[in-house]
Amino acid sequence: MTANPAHRRLVIAGSGIAGLTAATYAARANNDPLVLEGDEPGGQLTLTTDVANYPGFPDGIDGTELVNRMKEQAKSFGAEVENGVVESIDDDSRPFRVELSDGTVYTCDAFIAASGASARTLGIPGEGELMGYGVSTCATCDGAFFRDEDMLVIGGGDAAMEEASFLTKFADTVYLAHRREQFRAEDYWVDRIMEHVDAGDVEIMRNTEAVEIHGSREEGIESVSLVRHPEGHPTEKLDSERADEVEHFEQDVGAVFLAIGHTPNTEYLEGTDVELDETGYIHTQGGRGAGQTETAVPGIFGAGDVVDHHYQQAITAGGMGSKAALDADDFLEDEGEAASAEASVAESDD
Repeated sequence: MTANPAHRRLVIAGSGIAGLTAATYAARANNDPLVLEGDEPGGQLTLTTDVANYPGFPDGIDGTELVNRMKEQAKSFGAEVENGVVESIDDDSRPFRVELSDGTVYTCDAFIAASGASARTLGIPGEGELMGYGVSTCATCDGAFFRDEDMLVIGGGDAAMEEASFLTKFADTVYLAHRREQFRAEDYWVDRIMEHVDAGDVEIMRNTEAVEIHGSREEGIESVSLVRHPEGHPTEKLDSERADEVEHFEQDVGAVFLAIGHTPNTEYLEGTDVELDETGYIHTQGGRGAGQTETAVPGIFGAGDVVDHHYQQAITAGGMGSKAALDADDFLEDEGEAASAEASVAESDD
């Protein structure tokens, strides 16, 4: 006979800043939170070697150390943290049924989705080895560390334009590489970038892709190998009869910023009534009053980068995590009062 699944008052998917902040608040409210770490324990902040913009650390702090401190803080109040990746959640049943990728099943009265969004990467040589050592997916997090260096931003959408514009505060020259001729960004951002081009702060590399990043963790980035073709998408032509048309060149830079988008980790919600946008981000209630992190399913809440595709900062994720825990606490209290009222009615009927 299969044992009944373990029941928890609150399950939190994700162990980044949003999830761990939610866990701290929820544990202090005696809501017995279980945090499931996911397949990227600690979230994207663990890719950042020095977090200089998180309040309370004037000398900066290593991203992994900050996450570990937050985890210990949550655990000190009674939160439980386990390895586990949420495979699916059944919102047709109450309590919710949460199944993990290893087959483990939990039930819970409330659920906070704080599973974050994974930055897209290129998969080229040197990228993974140098992530956090000159390769970054967050200009506002890491740009200041490379002051007066030449920097390369890869991408052609709003995020790439915004990051390139931001980096002009620190860089000698910002190179913006896009694999096509035309940008996907809104005209506003293109106009901003062209102003920087006119000022000599930005140089645009159209129809260009990076194929290898050179450097070491000890010395940082030295250069990037790039390819260019006048019709765009040059890497697609490297293994074709048109390979000799592709131009190869090297660019000396001190930092590379990937701005090719994020993928929210929400696959496990696709079979539920939680509303997702076309790219997979969670729709929450928003607004100015209580319940800002509520989803379309009562009892399921969203927090952090899984909701926020604009700010994507540790401090904003933490703020949303605290809101989700407070919203979940209100929900659980209301559910408890309703259950007590039903029990009282049933007793009086007897």
